Amino acid sequence: MRTSTRVAGVITGLTLTLGATALTAPAAHADIPACTNMAAQAGVGAIDAVTTACHRGVSGDLQGCVSGLTDAGVPGGAANGACRLAAHEPR
Repeated sequence: MRTSTRVAGVITGLTLTLGATALTAPAAHADIPACTNMAAQAGVGAIDAVTTACHRGVSGDLQGCVSGLTDAGVPGGAANGACRLAAHEPR
């Protein structure tokens, strides 16, 4: 077997292995419970407005999430932290 054929086979094998790993890796899951729990710790119950706002954070709309939580009565700092938890971003 020629070296170039062997190298091509190894590269193809690595590509397939890494591609399969990327496809089977678990996606980052939504962390709505962490978001709603932080809102509850700030004194706001798990009402529909809180859950809806946390869903916005999960989808990447951090500003909409923070606005929704503050409208529901969550203080600004806690709302920001809760939305970052929902989006799995560092605080």
